Amino acid sequence: METLLDLVDDAVARFGDQRAMAIRRDEGTSDGWTYRDFDRRSRAAAYRLRALGLEPGDRVLTWATSSPELAATYFGAIRARLIYVPLDLRMSAAAVEGIVRKSGAKHLVVGTGREAPNPATAGLDRFPTTTLDALTANPDGDLPADWAEQVAGWPRPRPDELFQLIFTSGTTGTPKGVMLAHDNSIATIESYHRIIPRLHHRIVSLLPLSHLFEQSVGLFYALSVGANILYLRSLNPRVMFETLRDHHVTSMVLVPQALDLFWSGIEREVDRAGRRKTFERLRRVARRLPMGMRRLLFRSVHARLGGGLRLFVSAGAFLPPALQQAWEDLGVIVLQGYGATETGTGACTTLQDHGLGTVGRPPEGVNMRLAEDGEVQFKGTMLFKGYWQAPEETAAAFTEDGWYKTGDIGHLDPAGRLILSGRKKDMIVLPNGFNVYPEDIENALRIAGVRESVVVETRPGRIDAVVLAPSGSAIRQPGEPLGFDPTDPPAELRALLDAAVKAANATLGANQRIAGWRLWPDSDFPRTHTLKVRRDQVRAWATVEAPLRVTAS
Repeated sequence: METLLDLVDDAVARFGDQRAMAIRRDEGTSDGWTYRDFDRRSRAAAYRLRALGLEPGDRVLTWATSSPELAATYFGAIRARLIYVPLDLRMSAAAVEGIVRKSGAKHLVVGTGREAPNPATAGLDRFPTTTLDALTANPDGDLPADWAEQVAGWPRPRPDELFQLIFTSGTTGTPKGVMLAHDNSIATIESYHRIIPRLHHRIVSLLPLSHLFEQSVGLFYALSVGANILYLRSLNPRVMFETLRDHHVTSMVLVPQALDLFWSGIEREVDRAGRRKTFERLRRVARRLPMGMRRLLFRSVHARLGGGLRLFVSAGAFLPPALQQAWEDLGVIVLQGYGATETGTGACTTLQDHGLGTVGRPPEGVNMRLAEDGEVQFKGTMLFKGYWQAPEETAAAFTEDGWYKTGDIGHLDPAGRLILSGRKKDMIVLPNGFNVYPEDIENALRIAGVRESVVVETRPGRIDAVVLAPSGSAIRQPGEPLGFDPTDPPAELRALLDAAVKAANATLGANQRIAGWRLWPDSDFPRTHTLKVRRDQVRAWATVEAPLRVTAS
């Protein structure tokens, strides 16, 4: 394979009449498309995009929830040799306006239904716009008789040709447009083939297709192995578990927050049945058994999950070792990956080596090194082509000898597996010259039971933790009231957090220990559209004597 068109053409040839994808909403699951259906719809989308007057190299915005239609639009744009620019539904209007301006996009493809964005909110009410449904509609009847022959005769893209422009979320500053070409994604997919087993994957997709992680693993790789993908648009826990069961899910691509959400649901069921002690005892026994025996031991749990769940692929944030161990006690392997939009897969654990607390090793074809200061750096075909119309920023992202600088600090364990410490830009330099990485302390707090925190230096040499009040759900909505004064929390909560901080401090070095904690006065931290915490805002609030009023924006 040289391009993503080679990938989809090969998938259609091998899996043509198998189901490729469908969507589940609150009202039920769609009939879905076979691989041939998907190919035909994406080719029709390619023809219609060109019919709009778009030419190879033009940028096309996509703004919609994940669905078969959005996936077909991506491949339609690829076949038309356009460059698609995904917009995330959580982006602010200002961010969307900036991306539209910076990308020079000529057309917008927007979703429909109650979850669809309103272009007018970002000043796009007069922007040339087509709906996903219109673009990917069944081509019978409304297109010229020879439309398919015309599309088949178009020149195919080159391996080094751009097909996607993803604007990074950026916790500070202006988002940068990451330029991705076919050879970058093909190299990444080939690395997945060396990591993930070639079983018949039945995937439930929860993450947005606007993110490279979901595109690369949950779409491109999934198509290349004949997976059956079901897009889930409901966040209702009951619908989620019903979907996993009805789809007989085998594999999922998730962030740790979602893994935590599912595990919390299992624990609630166990507690409701009054079987907590038995459940924990079985987990201790299972830990010494092969994976197949573990699934048999917890067959009642697996029955609720569809009976076939074998694999989670997690990335995007720290994966608490206790959470990974919990799922693996049930016989579900959790692979942890590490990378960025600019790098694709940088490192990953494997089925044979998925130890707790590491992100594994770089797969074959990926070169990784640690700089003198511990910065993780990469080199290889999977690296992006640079930042859109930003040559100075592109040059600054690479070393003189061509290695991409991730800005992440890490070290290798005795077996050569990568362990991440945090971001260089977030490093705290204490008055004694000691370097402290907030993520190390935050990870210790997670292990101690505090799901989310931001560690800051509130005055020279003093390290404090800003923590979120525990919630009954792993998904919090900004602006929800806490139900109490955050400066005077209930005694039970105060005792819980005091104990967690003491437990974390017991595992930390003398220079890393937390001097005090305070509750964030909202139900969630301010975040980017990719859910990264805006640390600068939390730091500014925590380092003033009279904290500024926190808003939900």
